[in-house]
Amino acid sequence: MIRRGTPDDAKACHEVMWASVTDLGVRHGTPLQGSAAEWWASGESLQRFLAVHAAEWWVAEEPDNGALIGFGRSIERGGLLELVELFVLPTHQSAGVGRALLDRAFPLDRGDIRSIIATTDVRALSRYYRAGTAARFPMLTLGGRPTKAQMAGNLTADPIDVGSEADRQALYEIDRSVLEYPRNEAEIRWLLEDREGFLYRHAGEAVGFAFVGNGGVGPIAVLDSGAFPSILLHVEGRAFASDIKQLEFQVPAPNEVATRHLLSRGFRFDPWVNVLMSNRPFGRFDRLVSFGPPVFL
Repeated sequence: MIRRGTPDDAKACHEVMWASVTDLGVRHGTPLQGSAAEWWASGESLQRFLAVHAAEWWVAEEPDNGALIGFGRSIERGGLLELVELFVLPTHQSAGVGRALLDRAFPLDRGDIRSIIATTDVRALSRYYRAGTAARFPMLTLGGRPTKAQMAGNLTADPIDVGSEADRQALYEIDRSVLEYPRNEAEIRWLLEDREGFLYRHAGEAVGFAFVGNGGVGPIAVLDSGAFPSILLHVEGRAFASDIKQLEFQVPAPNEVATRHLLSRGFRFDPWVNVLMSNRPFGRFDRLVSFGPPVFL
């Protein structure tokens, strides 16, 4: 049975996601660490946000006992529809459940841009090609322990004041320049609940923004990719000052400036690689480090 998801399904959906992703990690020789409870402790805020702000959320249940066996969920920013999750328990995969969920959570007639940060599970990739998207480039994870760092150059870093019209407009314009479809105020407020947010300015003009905290890193977006080294140094320094032990950056493969900078700082590629898929090319991904964990842009 397939029905719409509700906030009461959040924990059960999380457990399906954990079971599916860790099974894929084992099958691909890249086992993931942590129990479902540990992942929930670090990701509950994200799951609660998606439960409220999903554009489409559908769950699949066993008809006899009501046990949840799969779910699909998407979010929408204007004309950008992102499939953020599509997971089915390993014991119920390859039986048509994923296809039925995908049709509902990621409808073909919705969204000017339709995108997915996909795993490399070939069965899922086949579904996503049938859903009208194509692989554009890898999404890389660079991880490491932050060390003491200070921002170089002539940028300033100012905490984001979401109550300021000027700050909201600056975020909107940067996001629109990079992704074409900016985040709304509700998403910015949620990001600031467990991450520090900064606007970076040059000679008083906003040129980028970044979010970092115990919940993860990102999004980070800049108008000029040359600003990435300075901004990433500031992000690393804030993580070090906050006693964050491990940083993971979700870097689109076209962002060579950020990738080379992070490698020079001792960060290393994680063997787990995702793929950005979309119905057509969009955005300036040399100017973006996306939201982490790799759920949406």
